Amino acid sequence: MESQDIKPREPQYEHIVENKELNIWEALMPVFALVAMLFYNVFFVYGDDALSGSNQFILLLGAAVAAVVGFFNKVSYKQMLDEVAENVKSTTGALLILLMVGALAGTWLISGIIPTMIYYGLQILSPSIFLAACVIICAIISIATGSSWTTSATVGIALIGIGETLGISLGMTAGAVLSGAYFGDKMSPLSDTTNLAPAMAGGELFDHIKYMALTTIPTIVVTLIVFTIIGFNIDTNGTPDISDKLTAIQSAFNISPWLFLVPLAVIFMIVKKTSPLIALLIGTLLGGLAAIIAQPDIVMKIAGTESLTFHSAYKGVMDAMTVDTAVETSSAELNDLFTAGGMSGMLGTIWLIICAMVFGGVMDAIGALSRISAALLSLASSTFGLFASTVASCLALNVTASDQYLAIVVPGKMFKKAYEDKGLAPENLSRTLEDSGTVTSVLVPWNTCGAYQSGVLGVPVVDYFFFAIFNWLSPFMTLLFAAFNIKIKQLRGQLD
Repeated sequence: MESQDIKPREPQYEHIVENKELNIWEALMPVFALVAMLFYNVFFVYGDDALSGSNQFILLLGAAVAAVVGFFNKVSYKQMLDEVAENVKSTTGALLILLMVGALAGTWLISGIIPTMIYYGLQILSPSIFLAACVIICAIISIATGSSWTTSATVGIALIGIGETLGISLGMTAGAVLSGAYFGDKMSPLSDTTNLAPAMAGGELFDHIKYMALTTIPTIVVTLIVFTIIGFNIDTNGTPDISDKLTAIQSAFNISPWLFLVPLAVIFMIVKKTSPLIALLIGTLLGGLAAIIAQPDIVMKIAGTESLTFHSAYKGVMDAMTVDTAVETSSAELNDLFTAGGMSGMLGTIWLIICAMVFGGVMDAIGALSRISAALLSLASSTFGLFASTVASCLALNVTASDQYLAIVVPGKMFKKAYEDKGLAPENLSRTLEDSGTVTSVLVPWNTCGAYQSGVLGVPVVDYFFFAIFNWLSPFMTLLFAAFNIKIKQLRGQLD
């Protein structure tokens, strides 16, 4: 039987449950249990593979702990299930966008759009501005692919080799590579973290990207200035040779600047405030059309035929949209870059979101989120205090839970109501999650990102930590904006 003290109320954006019988320690118990389980799961058992499924199940175990707390506080199973259903329902748009992002990545690969971006990006290299060029190249490629991991594991490795040949510190080069890679990871609509943050905060993808640019662009500008100054004050020993990479791309794809018309069309639609789902769908279809026109050989190879017919074109493009696709080149370093998972490649992130919504839904139903939010608001009496608390929580989870996705999911769900109660738009929360959760993960040696990047690049975290300027500067930039009340968006759309 439900308690008389449990009552729902409806603010502007979501259904929040208050439970007067629940104290703060009971509300925090599932959070502590979740963090402890995640820490053990990632640090002692699965490492980089934790996101393949075990972390998702840990979120369900966290929900089970919350449910037990709820049962002891007279919250019914039906109420918990109803809240979970509402939470999952609220992410429908985000899940559809994620699927469409996977489809778009597939058609933009086989059409040569992504390879064309990489081809022209590599030609920016110049010895005197090598480090700044590394930032720009990795930023372009990461925006095109939506993946900092893929960028560092492919072009990043090549740039490390070039930097070593030129006599540049490996830590400097790795810092430049990661600064650019994580800038692109944050700003690309193809990135899973860029989709995950607004999904947790209750915002829209392209609103999130536009709002995030306010802090991200100044941060990358400062990063480029610093690397340019460093570049002009160190000696280099030659000219980087990227001819083999350019030849490999040209031999596998028909490279043409005309292919930029497709991403420009998508950008135009976004500027004109077209629905994100519609813009991505049109971008996907245009990418498929471009593939048939510009890369017929690749389409035929994917379809497994020797002639281009309606049937083979349909099959080749459809496979690129939905399942794993790879285009081989003569460069082993580039082959991993020219792969896409299609819609199926997004299922892991979708699984994570659904499990996070189960945890959040149960926490909502038992009144834990309301209780925690009230405590946070009492500690963070100012807007700056709330932003600072969010940044600290993201950093703490990157250190303890060892995973950037969890550093977005858990604080995102916990702080959502606190931001609403302060009258702040969800873009404030989603931007802070990315500024402090996404980019700092690579600065923690035992975090999945730190372990992966240092292993792939062959450079210890301690060596590149200082030179990953964009990554450690980002949380300071978001706090600076909060401290001086710069472009802090309110719920009703006005800017203070």
